[in-house]
Amino acid sequence: MLGLWSLLLFCGLVTPCQGLLETVGTLARIDKDELGKAIQNSLVGGPILQNVLGSITAVNQGLLGSGGLLGGGGLLGHGGIFGIVEKLSGLKIEELTLPKVSLKLLPGFGVQLNLHTKVVMHCSGPLGGLLQLAAEVNVSSRVALGMSSRGTPILTLRRCSTPLGHISLFSGLLPTPLFAVVEQTLFKVLPGLLCPVVDSVLSVVNELLGAVLGLVPLGALGSLEFSLATLPLISNQYIELDINPIVKSVAGDIIDFPKPQAPAKVPPKEDHTSQVVVPLYLFNTVFGLLQTNGALDMDITPELVPSDVPLTTTDLAALLPEALGKLPPHQDLLLSLRVKEAPMVTLHDKKALVSIPASIHVLFSVPQGTPESLFELDGVMTLRAQLAPSATKLRISLSLERLSVKVTSSFTHAFDEMPLEEWLSQVVRAVYAPKLNVALDVGIPLPKILNVNFANSVLVIIENAAVLTVAS
Repeated sequence: MLGLWSLLLFCGLVTPCQGLLETVGTLARIDKDELGKAIQNSLVGGPILQNVLGSITAVNQGLLGSGGLLGGGGLLGHGGIFGIVEKLSGLKIEELTLPKVSLKLLPGFGVQLNLHTKVVMHCSGPLGGLLQLAAEVNVSSRVALGMSSRGTPILTLRRCSTPLGHISLFSGLLPTPLFAVVEQTLFKVLPGLLCPVVDSVLSVVNELLGAVLGLVPLGALGSLEFSLATLPLISNQYIELDINPIVKSVAGDIIDFPKPQAPAKVPPKEDHTSQVVVPLYLFNTVFGLLQTNGALDMDITPELVPSDVPLTTTDLAALLPEALGKLPPHQDLLLSLRVKEAPMVTLHDKKALVSIPASIHVLFSVPQGTPESLFELDGVMTLRAQLAPSATKLRISLSLERLSVKVTSSFTHAFDEMPLEEWLSQVVRAVYAPKLNVALDVGIPLPKILNVNFANSVLVIIENAAVLTVAS
């Protein structure tokens, strides 16, 4: 516990910078509007905690429902703390309006959270008849933002009070002295009744914040786990999280791909928007995993190639008649493509490019025999990457921009490789690029924070990163 408070104290000393921010990791900037939505949703219920949180009309069981604080067995029910007031005047809670949430971010500390609500009560009046009272209450709390022992952001209640507003009498007669007793009683008991509501709200929100630590499967490639790299930072408009992505193999071993030396310079965030920065490191990591798992290798045979793409010795001899004119005609060609080095991703000037080095071995089939080698090439494929955000990941789709090759060995004398480049480009576009796009279906996972949905975000490619921005 002491460690947590130490972290919270240290957190109070740091705030985000307001200019360009340099980072090599994943960065999330969550607008205060999103925090307000999460708090409001925790009060009215939601799909995650619908069995815990109920409506204030007591239609369902829950935090504010008939089985919760307002119910017969709850804090405000028979036998609860409010029995003090019942003994005085038979006062009972009738309704608690849905709190209106307002919050203010406190730079370097956390959140000033206010829940403004109205408590409606009724009782039997001392002069006979039914009395109906209403009291406006502002549940005012200061909440610290820190990092839990699990490495997730956490909100902790530090101080709570319940200043009373206007108390009104809807019906009946109440002598002034008794009215004062009721007011004093409410002043004493309401903090114990309504401050636990804040704690319950924070526990719901902390579960949403804790989802950032989730393990995201990458299919046969392994998994990706997010955790906080540093303490959360807070400004007057947003919470900033520096998130550390940890890549693991299928066996659970940590895979440490080298991080780029040049950081991304992230521009300032606009108000009422949330932002996530996907660094170059994650792009290189995904392609590195594909390469080490052999997902970028391919054997291309005639069965895989469309009929309009030439893949016979006759077609090849037509391209290089001097060097390959003596090949036996109409024999099928076989291409063995191997990627022995990790691809290189470039994010620059609103464009994403992937450079894949590959060796290409070209063979031709021999009737009732083993395929024979024609030549081997070292090539570099440069592919344009189209990026599309979804709710949970950044999707990648590749298309070939250019291909260059160089002959490394041949059964015949040296020849000009240029005629081969256009032919191989046809093959890559028709067969290889679609295979890559299937393998890339895993995409790049996005950190899950407060259920912010980046599916409709605006994506901008900057130097060494992709920035997704969504309006709150």
